[in-house]
Amino acid sequence: MAASRLVNRNITAGGGRTSMRLEPEVWDALREICLREGIELRDLIQLVEKTAPEGCRTSAVRVHVLTYFRSAATEEGHRAARHGLDGHRASAEIMESSRRHGGEPGANWKIVDQAN
Repeated sequence: MAASRLVNRNITAGGGRTSMRLEPEVWDALREICLREGIELRDLIQLVEKTAPEGCRTSAVRVHVLTYFRSAATEEGHRAARHGLDGHRASAEIMESSRRHGGEPGANWKIVDQAN
């Protein structure tokens, strides 16, 4: 059995001291959100807890991270970060091409697992 990638960290949240197991990338994203928003991790977790169903803190944190960065992923943001450049088609072009060929964007896309 492969070792878990989850990283366990102790945090202080609304209910007191507790621990959370998250992927390293999620911990990095939380750190970035805190830096961008100028808040402490415990304050961010408390904000997330206010909207989370009881007992779902870890899942709510993952959803918050995803929602935070998805809301920041506007076309203007992609252009500023130079996403889709260097020989890759921009997302708007991909969506338009898909529509021209009679499909919903992503409907026939395949996910390739390069790990195997």
